Amino acid sequence: MNSQQEFVLRTVEERDIHFIRLWFTDILGSLKSVVMSPSELESAFDEGVGFDGSSVEGFSRISESDTIALPDPSTFQIMPADDDDSDLRSARMFCDIAQPDGQPSMVDPRHILRRQVTSAAHDGFECIVSPEIEFFLLRQSASGADGDPDNLVPTDNGGYFDQASPHAAPRFRRAAMATLEQMGIATEFSHHETAPGQQEIDLRHADVLNAADNIMTFRYLIKHVATLHGVRATFMPKPFPQWQGNGMHTHMSLFEGDSNAFHDPDDEFSLSDTAKQFIAGILAHANELTAVTNQWVNSYKRLMFGAEAPGSATWGVSNRSALVRVPTYRLNKEESRRVEIRSIDSAMNPYLGYAAVLAAGLRGIREGYDLEDAAEDNVHQLTRRERRAMGYKDLPLSLDQALRYLEKSEFMADVLGEHVFEFFLRSKWDEWHAYQEQITAFELRNNLDI
Repeated sequence: MNSQQEFVLRTVEERDIHFIRLWFTDILGSLKSVVMSPSELESAFDEGVGFDGSSVEGFSRISESDTIALPDPSTFQIMPADDDDSDLRSARMFCDIAQPDGQPSMVDPRHILRRQVTSAAHDGFECIVSPEIEFFLLRQSASGADGDPDNLVPTDNGGYFDQASPHAAPRFRRAAMATLEQMGIATEFSHHETAPGQQEIDLRHADVLNAADNIMTFRYLIKHVATLHGVRATFMPKPFPQWQGNGMHTHMSLFEGDSNAFHDPDDEFSLSDTAKQFIAGILAHANELTAVTNQWVNSYKRLMFGAEAPGSATWGVSNRSALVRVPTYRLNKEESRRVEIRSIDSAMNPYLGYAAVLAAGLRGIREGYDLEDAAEDNVHQLTRRERRAMGYKDLPLSLDQALRYLEKSEFMADVLGEHVFEFFLRSKWDEWHAYQEQITAFELRNNLDI
């Protein structure tokens, strides 16, 4: 037993923890959990916890259903107390999923990201990310039936950076940030976003695997705190047609030890060749990876019609209409040099999405991709013909188009692994076909009298 496992066992006893929640995600990013008593924890560290993998979407066939969850003691955190169960404390740990022979499961999203982390480490890099997570707070309208999603409305009418003091939003954000800090998730900023009811909380930079764990915990806790405040939180990419959607702009950099590999003090924008090749890799593979970073039918409503959501594979310096933005804050500060990926939405599976983006950037570095000139225009305002004339490559306009790019991509098949690649495609094609089968209110309004 290693020192981290001993620390967890000692803390569980000293803090009188009653329940241990073991967390992992399925391929689409849904959080899964099994609860165990503290008496079983030492055995779980030694042998893992067996479960039926065939009952988890995409994990295994029924003939290969035996699956093991191995708790990662480095992710141990005590959960915030529920109001009605304040004396029954629980803690959580993320798990790595393994096969009965102890080998890592190729369908575990966390392992897929870890493969890219290891690949980066072989080149001497550590990937550091900082996500800006947007979400809406909603309440039931006065005339709406309780629980009916058609009658949910924003909790306030605030705009960008508004204090919205008469409303619950500032109190909610304070409570949410305090709860996140209790769970060891460091936050940087929180504020009201541009749309009514829309909030943003930015997480402090962390290595990419811990950041993905933090995002999964963030989603769980935000929904939990919202419930305690009598409202509902959603990370849906585009819940309202008239307002912008929920993005998860992610700042990324590669470090070589204590040195930021993206920083070059002699460059006009302090951007190294490594950073430029990393950007070029993301842009070159943007269409292939978009089905993973924007995995829902609804994701493309944000990309097509959302304010400040990129529609083309472009990069720019301080250009918020580009897919990859190079921030110019503190140009001379080495540790601040980073790139911002703006296409990602808040409903992405962070393990698969970050694995795809990191792999694309690393390929750009290894193969020395050339970076085209930066976009200086507001790409949102350009027509399709103007974008094509300027050499800008449009992102997929729908999940249908994104899946067509994905299924032809040997690069993404390698990143995800054969089983996840095939399951993801099959599952998402099913989603698209189910969406196509609908007869919408728009069609009935415009076609019923034909």
